Amino acid sequence: MSYGQGGPQSQWDPWKPNSQQPWTTGDDGRTPDWAALAEASETRNKRRRVFFIGGGALATIAIGTAVAMAVVSANGSDEANKPTSSLPATADLPSASTTPSFAPTSAPPPLDPKEFVSSKAKDTAPNGPDLLFPGTQLTMGTAVYKKGPKADSTTCTTGAAGTLPNVLTANGCTRIMRVTYTKDGIATTVGVAVFDTEAQALKVKSQSDDKSIVKALTGGDVKAFCNGAICRSTTNSYGRYAYFTITGFANGKDVTTKDTAVFTAGDDLAEFAFQQIRRRGEAQASAAANS
Repeated sequence: MSYGQGGPQSQWDPWKPNSQQPWTTGDDGRTPDWAALAEASETRNKRRRVFFIGGGALATIAIGTAVAMAVVSANGSDEANKPTSSLPATADLPSASTTPSFAPTSAPPPLDPKEFVSSKAKDTAPNGPDLLFPGTQLTMGTAVYKKGPKADSTTCTTGAAGTLPNVLTANGCTRIMRVTYTKDGIATTVGVAVFDTEAQALKVKSQSDDKSIVKALTGGDVKAFCNGAICRSTTNSYGRYAYFTITGFANGKDVTTKDTAVFTAGDDLAEFAFQQIRRRGEAQASAAANS
């Protein structure tokens, strides 16, 4: 009796689960098809190789990606830790406006000191010979002048000589102050005449001539000088003040153009008079600005 009739003959597949090898009894006379079995085995092996190759490629890509990410991450960390000198140049950075904007200001202009000594209305500070010419001596550069007698009068003609009394009177002189300084046998009297306006002082300056001189002031240790002798004189003005100098030898000797020490003494005293009048204006301008 035989079994399995009526159904298909089973095929053995060594790679398929539950596959049975069709063993037969020795009396049927058949043997396994070894060629077919070898071909099937080769096919399975090819599939496995393809799978391993594909899987290896994917693994390689994944590893490469991980390495690339690690490199990028490392580069990013290095960039953050770079020293300042590695930062982009200033030209590569975004520019910003460097011009600050400020609201317009309306600060008042500075006060002009000359204004305060150019009219009686503004020039109201105390005045006098000891205020214009303070101390007991005057130093100009390396020269030191000893202060001598002083005079102050509201009768301007008492301090003027030659053609100057008429010029002072004609232009409304209200006061004249004088001080004499000496140095090395040379005496200089500086005189300051006061007017109500700058215009009057300017007229005195323009109308004076070489015979319009301030009267030399003597007294104490200062003997008479420029009394008939040739002396050197100067005339100038600033604001409402006209100022003059007369310089000569204390021994009565005539002054010549070669006597440079006489010219220097007169110029020093004239310069000091100008500075003191200007300082007077500066002090009053400062007081007005701070009030």
